[in-house]
Amino acid sequence: MKTRIVIIDDHKLFREGIKRILDFEEEFEVVAEGSDGEEALELVRQHRPDVVLMDINMPNVNGVEATRRLIEAYPDTKVIILSIHDDENYVMHALQTGAMGYLLKEMDADALIEAVKVVAEGGSYLHPKVTHNLVKEYRRLVSGDQPEQEKQKQEVRMPFHLLTRRECEVLQLLADGKSNKAIADALYISEKTVKNHVSNILQKMNVNDRTQAVVVAIKNGWVEVR
Repeated sequence: MKTRIVIIDDHKLFREGIKRILDFEEEFEVVAEGSDGEEALELVRQHRPDVVLMDINMPNVNGVEATRRLIEAYPDTKVIILSIHDDENYVMHALQTGAMGYLLKEMDADALIEAVKVVAEGGSYLHPKVTHNLVKEYRRLVSGDQPEQEKQKQEVRMPFHLLTRRECEVLQLLADGKSNKAIADALYISEKTVKNHVSNILQKMNVNDRTQAVVVAIKNGWVEVR
């Protein structure tokens, strides 16, 4: 069964570009498009999609408010926010409304496709750059009350009991906010190999998505926040 998708963005050209990318995937079906939050609610009522791609900045009802109303009325529908803002305040506000994903509009096609697949299956997905910013903020808050000596004592303990050396390298790059392509370039391997490593990491760490993997790694001191 195909994943049914609604695209909501007030820029028609951007919507058309997103639709073209999604149309290449046989498992996706774009069932409707809209340009503001009010229209989003009506289109979801009519089509009952699996996933809604929701722009955050729109006239009339913005994406955050539309997401809040949508989740209240149709809790089974999953929302991915589309935004130009990577500030953690925007991200947290969006996620607090019930959104399951947050993508920056600078994303590449692979990130868009991966995000829709992950969220449709019940996971969450944050743009790598957003993940990195949240990790840095989390680290700042956690270490804020620690004495300077304790901060200096903190060392990265790579989880060789759980992951291979290469998987540890990939995990560190995920925490750095790198995309699959950037990881592939950094390690001189193919993107397909990176995807295989990420899949293995998620399975071994017993988490649903790369965001959860990074959070667990930070909590356990398995990666360096830099």
